[in-house]
Amino acid sequence: MGCPWAYFSHRQRRFSILGDPVLGKSVSNLLGELLHEELATRWEQLLLDDAFTGGALAWLPGRTPRVRQLVYPAGGALDRLYFQEVRLTPEGDPRILGNPGHIQLRGPVRQVVTCTVQGESLLAVRSDYHCALWKVSKQGQPAPLQVLQVEKGATGINLSPHLPGEMVVCSRSGAICLWTPQDGLRQIYKDPETLVFRDPSPWRWADFTAHPRVLTVGDHTGVKIIDTQGPPGCGLLLFRGGAEASCQKGERVLLTQYLGERGPDSLQPTLHLICTQFSLYLVDERFPLVPMLKWDHGLPSAPLLAQMLPPPQPGCPRPLLLGGQGGHLQLLHITAEEASTPRLAGPPQSLPSRSDSLSAFPLLEPKSQWRLQERLQAPTIGLAAAILPSSSTPVLSLFQLSAAGDVFHQRLHLREDSRPPDDPGPNFHAPTASWSPQATACCRRWLKALLEVPLAPPVWVAPTFSYRRLLGFKEQQKVEGKGPEGLRAAMAKGRLLQQRDLGSLPTAEPPPGPEPGPMDELSERLEAAWEGPAAAWWEQQQGRTSWAGTRRKRRKRRMQLSSTFSSLSGRLDFSDATSPPHSPDRTSPVSRPQPPVILPSQELTQDLWARGIPSERQQTLRDYMAKLPLQGNTLEDASAPPSQTSSIQATPSRQRTLWDCTAELPPHRDTPGGTTVPSSQTSSVRATPSRQQTPVLSGSQPHRKKPRMGF
Repeated sequence: MGCPWAYFSHRQRRFSILGDPVLGKSVSNLLGELLHEELATRWEQLLLDDAFTGGALAWLPGRTPRVRQLVYPAGGALDRLYFQEVRLTPEGDPRILGNPGHIQLRGPVRQVVTCTVQGESLLAVRSDYHCALWKVSKQGQPAPLQVLQVEKGATGINLSPHLPGEMVVCSRSGAICLWTPQDGLRQIYKDPETLVFRDPSPWRWADFTAHPRVLTVGDHTGVKIIDTQGPPGCGLLLFRGGAEASCQKGERVLLTQYLGERGPDSLQPTLHLICTQFSLYLVDERFPLVPMLKWDHGLPSAPLLAQMLPPPQPGCPRPLLLGGQGGHLQLLHITAEEASTPRLAGPPQSLPSRSDSLSAFPLLEPKSQWRLQERLQAPTIGLAAAILPSSSTPVLSLFQLSAAGDVFHQRLHLREDSRPPDDPGPNFHAPTASWSPQATACCRRWLKALLEVPLAPPVWVAPTFSYRRLLGFKEQQKVEGKGPEGLRAAMAKGRLLQQRDLGSLPTAEPPPGPEPGPMDELSERLEAAWEGPAAAWWEQQQGRTSWAGTRRKRRKRRMQLSSTFSSLSGRLDFSDATSPPHSPDRTSPVSRPQPPVILPSQELTQDLWARGIPSERQQTLRDYMAKLPLQGNTLEDASAPPSQTSSIQATPSRQRTLWDCTAELPPHRDTPGGTTVPSSQTSSVRATPSRQQTPVLSGSQPHRKKPRMGF
């Protein structure tokens, strides 16, 4: 998935580059203004969506009193107006007759109003920017009369109960227009400002009164009475929102409706209904600014729908149906005699909502249950009701239209209240809903159809480009075996793919494992940090580093000692000419064991210690002499006379004697007898079989600076 606008042609990119310095600032400012306006509109809709004020569901009379037409919008955008013929049984159950007819519109339907005047049935429909008027015959065929275009957007329409064909239209600009078949469309009132106090909402509403040429104009702050034949700007306030009407802080007018009808059981023809977020008012146009009745309805959502019904029986109060946007319903009974003020005949009663019927549906999986709950809790945008007179108990058939396009039906039996009329206790508890087998079967069919409809995928067009410039043509290789066929069969049947569908899988050798290589310091550190004991690894690394440094220092010291001994052996001259002749009476060292050789330690010790060899090097020199490649296996002379102490003859046999004596020396500097040659002095005499040198006496040795060994 990707953005469909991310791929531009070469020509568009060139135009964008060339026009950016000129169009960049103006386009960004325009887009910023449009975005700000859209965000403000969305925020207002979240607070209060008044687009469906008045309702988008209505009844039309049919061929018989029990056969009527239900008019409602449907479709994904609510842009199709349906006409469904419905027959109501004596028990109040609806029966659908045939398929509905529909009219395709150019915008979503926001309001549907019907009225029958002098035997003519009229139908008015409001969209966002269009309003239309139809005349419906007895057979249910609508004939268009007029289509109006509202440039600033329409907020409300109403039909006249006095003269057929008159329609009033309200605009967001504050203009009120009246359309009549004789004069057409004309503007009768315009005020961009609100009536009582300043309110940013552009919502306007208009309705008719007891006089055919007097109308009510309302906004969120109040209601005003205007005369269409009088001078512009004249009028009288009918209702003022605020402390005068005991309104709460932030309370606004949401709906005004004319309740006067001509008939024997009708109320007074001058009554008007005004609904706010918290209360409803009954106002008489003869006594402006003085509400005749106020009642706190207690609906949790804004009451945007209201319908006054005829009395179920002669002499009974008239039911008033009040509907909230969240699907909550309330039924009130209003009575008014000729000379008395209107009052409530009984406590208001809350009716079951659509979401209360969720328990009657079967238990579903979580995803389907969530879809069903969301569908039942959709906002209510239409309300229509009809009372069927019955010999025993009147039946109220109630239809509701949700924003998802679903039409729900409820059947309510109206019974008299057993309590005395003076009891003011309200009854806000909804009656218990009972499901008939027919209703249960109908709901199951609706639920099945709902779950079969797939979710709408996001609508966008995939970018198109050519592959020929990037990739060459490659023939498809034929795959042996029954793997693809089994996969297609399993997908066609919708079952789980199993091993037998794929056949025998080819055996492949496992890939060779990675060859172990030398671990670097970073890999070891990361591995130790991943496993946990990073502190132990750090201590081990510190010990390894110190041990490596010690090894380097030792190697350096040994190299310095080797150079020192090389220079020392170069100054000693062990010559065979200065050696005394061999005595014939001497025996070979092979025939008898030799005692330890005692060299002239006094003079040799003075000569070697004068060369600057300290006593601390004894162990190091001993280790070094142990690794020298010495030759010769016999010892020719183990001692020398005192007269020959100045010249020491070094031969292979004498080298062996020095090695043996050095191996027997203790680690201390001097022996108790003082006759044994120290290891540092003995190791300083280096002799090779190929070259014999004569040592130079200490008296004739020049002064030499002590070498620094690194300690």
